[in-house]
Amino acid sequence: MSFQFALIGYPIQHSLSPWIHEQFLKKAGLSGSYSIVEITPDESFEQRLTDLKREHINGFNVTVPYKQKIIPYLDDLDVEARRIGAVNTVVSRNGRWIGYNTDGKGYTRSLKQHYPAVFADKDIKIAIIGAGGAARGIYDALVTAGFHYVDIANRTVSSAEAITELQQDQTNTAVLSLAGLGNKLDHYDVIIQTTSVGMKPNQDKSIIQLAPSLKKDSVVSDIIYQPITTEFLKQAKNRGAYTHYGHTMLLYQAQYAFELWTMKHVPIDDMENQLQQILEGR
Repeated sequence: MSFQFALIGYPIQHSLSPWIHEQFLKKAGLSGSYSIVEITPDESFEQRLTDLKREHINGFNVTVPYKQKIIPYLDDLDVEARRIGAVNTVVSRNGRWIGYNTDGKGYTRSLKQHYPAVFADKDIKIAIIGAGGAARGIYDALVTAGFHYVDIANRTVSSAEAITELQQDQTNTAVLSLAGLGNKLDHYDVIIQTTSVGMKPNQDKSIIQLAPSLKKDSVVSDIIYQPITTEFLKQAKNRGAYTHYGHTMLLYQAQYAFELWTMKHVPIDDMENQLQQILEGR
């Protein structure tokens, strides 16, 4: 059997997903391909999906701006994707399209791989910066994993409050302004930056200033992967914090998607270093 996978979104010509999934296919000993299906805003989204279905594709990833728009065209949703309200992975089973969201679980996999001690104490204090789709997926994964204290900080507090609908019985969540978070950074063991602030070409910017109150032994994470070391992470390093990089989330959410498509688990091995070299060369 030869697998057919794809990515839909716009713009996506420079996506690294083809490279990642071609590596996974090799590691799994499977034949197949992964293609880019760019759908521009002036095209018929419905017609392009109809064309994709005719190709009997085994599965595809979904990125901006279609993570919500894809939902009415699916036959079913996984419980996590339904809760989060966004889909980034579609699996074709017996001609039916089923939507999943691998962002949150991919993030927690990557964090656990690098900092397993974080998962040994569910009473640690976690802060998520941002209130977009990534923040929503990561929050859901953290509370599902059983963490008791997960706060959300955002410029627009009402957007952060909307994420608390995902709160579970064991979870305590405070919603903060960015200034409010900045005043109590020493309260947190893990801080996760999920906004686009600091992404190329604006790599000199940081969503908040981490000095002087950041805890020295905290874990500071940024899901941006261009650049690999953001201004936010540079500040964390200067304060003696541990850092966690965005390109690892990219790999581990793709790993989970590949498992959903093929029922095969493939190890990341040296792909983190390879991906970092590719990104640093861009």
